[in-house]
Amino acid sequence: MFWYLRMFVIRYNKSYYLKVSKNVFKKVSKTAALVLALLAVNGCGRSLKDILSGDFGFNDREYPVAGLRAPSSIVVCRSKQCAPAKLSMSREYIFNSLLHLFENNNHQTALICTASPSSHTCLEHYVQAPIRVGITPAYMYIDSVKITDVIIGKGNEKINLVLNYNLTYNGQSPDCVPSRSILFARNVNHVLMEDAGYNCKMTAIGQTTVKNVFSIDYIDLDYGYIGGYYSIGLSGPAYGGGTGYMMLRLPNTSYPLNPVLTDKRNPVSEANSYVNAPRVSGSSSTTSGGYTQGGVQIFPIAKKAPAPAPETTEEPATPAESAPTAPDSEEKPAE
Repeated sequence: MFWYLRMFVIRYNKSYYLKVSKNVFKKVSKTAALVLALLAVNGCGRSLKDILSGDFGFNDREYPVAGLRAPSSIVVCRSKQCAPAKLSMSREYIFNSLLHLFENNNHQTALICTASPSSHTCLEHYVQAPIRVGITPAYMYIDSVKITDVIIGKGNEKINLVLNYNLTYNGQSPDCVPSRSILFARNVNHVLMEDAGYNCKMTAIGQTTVKNVFSIDYIDLDYGYIGGYYSIGLSGPAYGGGTGYMMLRLPNTSYPLNPVLTDKRNPVSEANSYVNAPRVSGSSSTTSGGYTQGGVQIFPIAKKAPAPAPETTEEPATPAESAPTAPDSEEKPAE
């Protein structure tokens, strides 16, 4: 009897010690795992406060879009020569050149292609992005865009563009509203074209919002090419997107850059408007047809017709060569 009681006590103690050791091992393993996690977080540059508060470092910080790299220097080609814009060009020159380029291509269709960022040559005649339309995987393609309107923004700091992208996916062309894009040049190394998003009907229910961002790093004024990194994102019933490098090929160049000073419809009336200048306040007319302002005579000055050339007259005959007078013409002596 005593022997059975002793065996029972020994087995009970073994089970108790096993349970205690298992609990201790679990606690030690959890502590070690927490220490390793904190070390890993510290190596990633995140604090313990961020982890405990649920902030993984994305709050109150700005992160660039993946693949949309900012260029170190924009390359501009003009007169068959290419050079970085920061060497000899200003922000105003780049802004005005882009304005002339888009104005000359207003109501025109520009081609879009996937290109090489080093050689600026097209690799594909479209840009593509993997998307999902509902639960169906698909590829979205954009091969052209039509420029509907070009408007100078307030303060001459941006260009407002109305663009119609030719968007297709899996052989279907959805109905999309025009994109209201903004093109601005903050400095010679920061030229960006982006929109707030435009809607496309890609599913039976709901609208899909498409957003495009185009960071320009190459402008060819001789051939009308614009290159840069792009980012396309979709949200809604259809979602997805992609990034890459593309070229925008405009049919017309930016030349001529000089503004038109005369009216092409009636150049004669335009010239007469300069000749017959209106009278301004504080001016007085003059006898020459112009007017004076502040004691200074203002053009135009009336031009007089040139005097006619004098007629040539014959030289008088000498007395030796004069013809003899008739006898009737001689004077009779007075009687």
